Amino acid sequence: MTAYTYISIFTAFFVSYLIRVLPLTLIRKPIKNRFIKSFLYYVPYVTLAVMTFPAIIEATQSPLAGVIALVVGILLSFFGAGLFPVACACCAVVFAAEFFLV
Repeated sequence: MTAYTYISIFTAFFVSYLIRVLPLTLIRKPIKNRFIKSFLYYVPYVTLAVMTFPAIIEATQSPLAGVIALVVGILLSFFGAGLFPVACACCAVVFAAEFFLV
């Protein structure tokens, strides 16, 4: 391995270690600020959405099929459907959309 590889691995290790250790060492009291609490509450949801939404559209043969499935999934979940029925319905919608569109 070259020195560049070792430097890259060490940098990745250091950054991920720093992200996990700094909050434990710097924040010792409970957080009382409403803005910071709200921000920390929504960070996992935003991160998941940023990773998921592009994958929904790009995972299909036709981006239009992904968009249609996304809309159907949002509507079903808005009306109270669970995760498994929404996933099954979205898979069926992508299958049907790609069958009829392509």
